[in-house]
Amino acid sequence: MTRIFGSDQPVSSASATVLRFLAKASDAGYGERIDGGRVLEWIDKAGYACATGWSGLYCVTAYVGNIRFALPIAVGDLVEIGARVVHTGRSSMHILVSVSSGAPHTRETVENAQCLTVFVAVDENGKPARVPSWSPRTVIEQRRHLAARRRITVRADIEAAMATQTYDDGAESPSAILRFLAVPTDVNWGGKVHGGNLMRWIDEAAFVCASQWSRQRAIAAYVGGIRFYRPLPIGNKIEVTARLIHTSDTRMHIDVHVRSINPRTGAGEVAAHGLAIFVALDKHGRATTVPRWLPVTDEDRRLDQHAQNLLEIRRRAETA
Repeated sequence: MTRIFGSDQPVSSASATVLRFLAKASDAGYGERIDGGRVLEWIDKAGYACATGWSGLYCVTAYVGNIRFALPIAVGDLVEIGARVVHTGRSSMHILVSVSSGAPHTRETVENAQCLTVFVAVDENGKPARVPSWSPRTVIEQRRHLAARRRITVRADIEAAMATQTYDDGAESPSAILRFLAVPTDVNWGGKVHGGNLMRWIDEAAFVCASQWSRQRAIAAYVGGIRFYRPLPIGNKIEVTARLIHTSDTRMHIDVHVRSINPRTGAGEVAAHGLAIFVALDKHGRATTVPRWLPVTDEDRRLDQHAQNLLEIRRRAETA
């Protein structure tokens, strides 16, 4: 879909926010284009701005739904991220975020990605706080509101499936692990690691796993089911484990866990969990076949079945 920058993104309402900026060379990350992890950061920031604008409170990311990367963003593109409230609960806000970009001189943009995020408002003690109720006023808002409500059941199914997922010693599937300390530059406005940074780490670990398995250039086609369980304090060791759990002809399904580990005690907890689907590209930038991964152990077969269960949940949601 092509449109003019700013043509359908009202910012006069507290329920909607638009960020607009140029994509810099430093945003390109590990590829020639802006990588998916950076886009995930931008999505989180726009969602946060919208959630705090509506609630008047500090907010934390609770969930990020299906993100499909339709088109790449080039360095120098003008990027526009629109975020708007589409549903509210007692303390939660469902924010629809869309990412568009285009060459500045044309003033035209195409949509790169869209997803539904869930933020929770918290009080000064870090407890969930009540937010103002939002109600749709236009036909378009009613459609978005109904779509968000339908996604609640789907999200619950995805969360339940992913919450039971663990990595046991019996798995022999390919994996990649990133380990580092959370540093002050990673913090958000509340003094904890920014949710956007955490999503970027998920993308980076999945990229390493996909690249090692395919031995080709790999890019994210989909990221979804990102569930945030607890905040990450500065100074903790972060361990991001990405594991290949399913392959199709051109796609690699990668499950990612983020653990926060106290460096003094060694005690660790899962802080977030997500699923990424990467595709391998040939020298012409077209999707190409990837080596097939075959489950070997019982644990491998469980992981493979887990990926197929998630695929079925998403298919049901798309056809509902």
